[in-house]
Amino acid sequence: MEKLISKFKGIHPGIILERELKRKGFKKGPFALSLNEYPQTLNDITKGKRGITASLSIKLDQSLGLEEGTMFLLQAYYEIQKEKDKKTSNDKPDFSIIRQILFWDTEFEKINWQKQYQAVIKRVMERGNDDEKDEIIRFYGKQKVDEVKMTNNSFNLRKS
Repeated sequence: MEKLISKFKGIHPGIILERELKRKGFKKGPFALSLNEYPQTLNDITKGKRGITASLSIKLDQSLGLEEGTMFLLQAYYEIQKEKDKKTSNDKPDFSIIRQILFWDTEFEKINWQKQYQAVIKRVMERGNDDEKDEIIRFYGKQKVDEVKMTNNSFNLRKS
């Protein structure tokens, strides 16, 4: 089971279920009915629209000859991956708003938005349009943007 789990970690269990049904030659409708489940439920699971519950996991594992808990563990790993994806999506501003041309001297894809926040904020606040400035404030927070602007202003005053 560990090999199966590690191989499919983070993938919706419905995809694995679909594959197993095809491999064993089972049709979804009759298979669902044999489990006392609605065919629509099984169809939604195989399409990734619905998750697998513990009770359904027990039925699926027994019917497919899998170790008990396999499908439920796959569901858990899928949920964990979804949460990780949400977290990493917040690590970057909305690229549909920020123009890449603002960073003409840098490889845009390689910008570390967390570590290089001072340079990013400075650049966007100096050269960005109102929408880009609003996105940077939304992404970093007003306090952080204000801190960078204050540090920048005091640096500019010392230079003059």
